[in-house]
Amino acid sequence: MPYGALILAALLFEYVVEMVGDVLNLRALQPQAPAALAGLYEPERYAQSQAYTRARIQFGWLPRAINLAAMLAAWQLGGFAWLDGFVRRAGAGDVLTGVYFIGALVFVQGLLALPFQCYSTFVIEARYGFNRTTPATFVLDLVKGLGLAVALGGPLLAAVLWLFARAGDAAWLWCLAVTSAFVLVLQFVAPTWLMPLFNTFRPLEDGALARAVRAAAAQVAFPVEHLFVVDGSRRSAKANAFLSGFGSRRRIGLFDTLVERHTSDEIVAVVLHEIGHHKLGHILRGTAISLVEMALMFFLLGHVIGTPAVFSAFHVAQPSVHVGLVLFAVIYAPVSLVLSLASQAYERRCEFEADAYARASLGSGEALVSALERLSAESLTNLTPHPFFVRLHYSHPPLAERVAALRA
Repeated sequence: MPYGALILAALLFEYVVEMVGDVLNLRALQPQAPAALAGLYEPERYAQSQAYTRARIQFGWLPRAINLAAMLAAWQLGGFAWLDGFVRRAGAGDVLTGVYFIGALVFVQGLLALPFQCYSTFVIEARYGFNRTTPATFVLDLVKGLGLAVALGGPLLAAVLWLFARAGDAAWLWCLAVTSAFVLVLQFVAPTWLMPLFNTFRPLEDGALARAVRAAAAQVAFPVEHLFVVDGSRRSAKANAFLSGFGSRRRIGLFDTLVERHTSDEIVAVVLHEIGHHKLGHILRGTAISLVEMALMFFLLGHVIGTPAVFSAFHVAQPSVHVGLVLFAVIYAPVSLVLSLASQAYERRCEFEADAYARASLGSGEALVSALERLSAESLTNLTPHPFFVRLHYSHPPLAERVAALRA
């Protein structure tokens, strides 16, 4: 089968699988909540959760179709070859030309996504009472994100392009080493230098909650010096908590919405769940899995760059590393979807294990059950997701399964 036909079949396969998942999830919506969670929503609130699920899924159909149409148009009309010729006229070196080429595509993709981001934030999220993002915050987030992409992503991209152009058959190994080092360093600097660019981290006041969290962490031999309240309410009414960093840079972040609405016992249970991920080795194993997938990507990328027939399939007459990287991203997307089925299944198993860790640490799972139920009710979580949709998109198990496991 010609490369073009094979690539087209893979892209359509990805699109169809996503659409099937959406349709099955919509059909799985039930007029009444599951018996085990019957008291979680008032009838009107439950109807809202169903409507919110429908709105989010159906809204995703248009940008998905536009992205596919834009990609196919760029492919069939020779857009990749045209842009390659355009950036080459600048007369820059191969690496800088590649950065310009990929930067231009990322910018265009961002422009296509921008109207949908605006609608999602200021219409759908606002309609259901979640959005608290002001237009000024929205624009500032975009500017900061673009600045970080240029400052951090630009040099990394340049390094990858240079290595594939100069390092020969070992290029994929060198790229893996450089990218791995970049990711690991980012894990250390992000909590201190990058995350505060988007949120304000205020030390949690020394009170009953701070003492309870510190005592629980100390009890499981996981002392945490840095406890912060994060101004998550600047952007959303939804609550969250996270544990980031390593060693002395380790910090626990509690969204202000979580602190305001949840009891001390519930917050402690949530924190112990996050600690469980670290104590059970989920973070290190997850990083290792990511590095293995990254190695596979770079290895396959080397083969794509060295296969002229792939460039011909996309009507590109002059093979190059930067065009090959973009074409590889197009080809790899369906592969990534299949691999994500396994990675997300692993992540859901880790969530069960972290829940069990919190339950064992507290002697009961009821505080975590209460926290999960309240978080779900506050965010209008769909209580009856279709299993196929869960496999496609859920990194956390559905609420009913987590509650059942905690009470087993």
